[in-house]
Amino acid sequence: MRLRKTISLVAVAGVVAGCTSTGGVNQASGPETVAPEKALVLPPPGGPSIVSVVERKRGNGVEQTISLFTSSSVPGQNFLKAQFFGASGSNPGMGNANFSMISESGIAREVARSAPGVPMATSATFLQNAYGPFGYASGRSRAGDVCIYAWQQIRSSAAANTQARNFGMIQLRLRLCDARASERQLLGIVYGYTITGTFDGPTWNPYGKPPPADAAIGRTGEPIYSDAGGYRAIPMPIGYEPAPAAVRLPPAAPVRSTPSREPAQGAAPLPAPIGPRVPLPSEPPQTGAAPGAAAAPLEQSARAIGVTVPSPDCIGDAAMTAVCRR
Repeated sequence: MRLRKTISLVAVAGVVAGCTSTGGVNQASGPETVAPEKALVLPPPGGPSIVSVVERKRGNGVEQTISLFTSSSVPGQNFLKAQFFGASGSNPGMGNANFSMISESGIAREVARSAPGVPMATSATFLQNAYGPFGYASGRSRAGDVCIYAWQQIRSSAAANTQARNFGMIQLRLRLCDARASERQLLGIVYGYTITGTFDGPTWNPYGKPPPADAAIGRTGEPIYSDAGGYRAIPMPIGYEPAPAAVRLPPAAPVRSTPSREPAQGAAPLPAPIGPRVPLPSEPPQTGAAPGAAAAPLEQSARAIGVTVPSPDCIGDAAMTAVCRR
């Protein structure tokens, strides 16, 4: 009996202690929203504005989905996705992310999901921005909206990875659809975005060793000109606000002067052309060269285009015209 009472008292004390103890609420680690200035990749000035940034930390890196302003009838949100892989142990307690190299089949699936209902075609042209080569696909919706989906992988060469450094990798994805921009304007965002995120230490540097300076610098007989006539004379536009269309008028037809013709016999005399006013017999003669000088350019311009305009003083009946002709 004493043993049973002792066990009962211990059980009751445990229940009471469990009811009176305080506990906290733990939130599972997952994606979280960060400020736009914390974005690892920024669009160029004048480009689409940042709407939100969702970040997910990994044990071997970090991922961000940067939502961009969208002005299109195509379903979906414009975004710029950045994945930083390789920084092992950067976020203890987080699961590592599985990453793979860019493949043709994987990109084809991403392109198909990027813009539903828009036929996308992958460009076969080799392109390169400040961070290296990239690829893209583009298409146009039935409503006329232009869409592009671009991808880029930044990783140092295999030769640079043999010295226990430069093991990091950055993968970027860009989806843009716009109702007013052209393909070239949207492609300018790929040339203009800036990667602000970095890895700690040279071990995970994804860019490799910086290239040496141009050997032509400082060498005699190697002039360096401005880029007025080079390949940088027409850079890709920054931002994609469409410029107003230039309206070109057709060239004006040349004006030919018509030769003067003498009136036929018996026909009424032609009106007098514009010129200095001839005084009537009852009027005193005019003095000064100002009226004639002012009227000379008008007469020359009228004769140049082959137009005969009657003098206001000679418009009337035949008698008045005959007086003006004297």
